[in-house]
Amino acid sequence: MAKEEGAGKPAILTAENLKKFLLVNLGVFLLTTGVYFFKLPNNFSTGGVSGISILLGNFVPISTASLMAVINVALLVVGYIFIGREFGFWTTYCSLMYSLETWILEKAYPMTAPFTDQPLLELVFAMMLPGLGSALLFYCNASSGGTDIVAMILKKYTSISDIGKALFASDSVIALAACFLFGVETGMFSILGLFLKAFVVDSVIESINLCKFFSIVTSKPTEICDFIIKDLHHSSTVVDGEGAFSHQDKKVVLTAVRRGEAIRLRQRCKQIDPHCFMFITNTSEIIGKGFTSV
Repeated sequence: MAKEEGAGKPAILTAENLKKFLLVNLGVFLLTTGVYFFKLPNNFSTGGVSGISILLGNFVPISTASLMAVINVALLVVGYIFIGREFGFWTTYCSLMYSLETWILEKAYPMTAPFTDQPLLELVFAMMLPGLGSALLFYCNASSGGTDIVAMILKKYTSISDIGKALFASDSVIALAACFLFGVETGMFSILGLFLKAFVVDSVIESINLCKFFSIVTSKPTEICDFIIKDLHHSSTVVDGEGAFSHQDKKVVLTAVRRGEAIRLRQRCKQIDPHCFMFITNTSEIIGKGFTSV
């Protein structure tokens, strides 16, 4: 999902760094709009910094934006220590932008009531937009701070492999607290929203990371491998095979490519060897050169 941690700061302006910067800002924007316009007015306390701020806002005379900023600062140090400097750098940037954009929206468009009187509809947008935003941030090895940092730590140091499940584990207590402060109905919506957010985050990250694994049974492995290496800039593994029916010697080319490259590879294989046999499967976690670093 994320690239290997380096020195921490993106020192050179490259296309990859620009893409990451744009994705991070898009993620923060989606997160902020979903939380401010749909989550806060309905008191959906589904965890995270915003969830804690909603709960504490009933006891302290401080604005939501100020509470979010204080809590984020308190947890950022933990992210630097346990996750790394690159994660800490981007999380610091995201948390500051998150608080700033929330403060701007509070001044520019005060929300005194929800947009509609349909809480389930509001919940869908309150979870869908922040879920998409959080998924983009996690994909870029960043987060909005707060309990997202706790979720990343759980994913890194425990047996929890999916960030969505880690989010659910870190935010469930906050969601349950909503039952006592805002009533059973709001609490149930909050718990349902937490399930939805965890599902959206895992689904989006899996979709972004989705690649295609090819097993190509062919009599022309050299030409196919040349195309994979020279045109797709990936490598492959060639193993010996034998047809069970024909008993002819065959080669099996094993390779993994991204979704856009998969179409080109499939077409090219049929041009090189019209009789080749291909097994194509989806995979969302490939660790190695050209994909995800260990």
